[in-house]
Amino acid sequence: MESARARQLFTAADHAYLASVRPDGGPHVVPFTFVVAGDIIYWAVDNKPKSSQRLQRLINTDKDPRVSALADEYSSDWSTLWWARADGTAAPADAAGSATAFDLLARKYRQYDNEPPLGPVMSITVERWSGWSAD
Repeated sequence: MESARARQLFTAADHAYLASVRPDGGPHVVPFTFVVAGDIIYWAVDNKPKSSQRLQRLINTDKDPRVSALADEYSSDWSTLWWARADGTAAPADAAGSATAFDLLARKYRQYDNEPPLGPVMSITVERWSGWSAD
């Protein structure tokens, strides 16, 4: 799959899975909501119940910013299957990036329109888009 198509499918997905590297070197994968602006993926720590705003994914990316994010479509009709992956580097978003993220997140997820995220906003600078589809 061409990178432009992978980015298009990823962007349209309602959620994806974020993979980061734990400080002990092990993998850590969690579902997350996100928006895409060009080759930047934004996500924020939202207000869903959590034991802490200092999430494992934040600890991981502070130590090792390399991440992958995967969106996919699964169906019993295997002719419609696809996956799209973004590999890149995570970092806290700057003020302009945070403003962009809040605006785009509120447009994509109505929950954010009524209850904006309180936690930090992160950006992923995508270095590689890849994917596969059955068609």
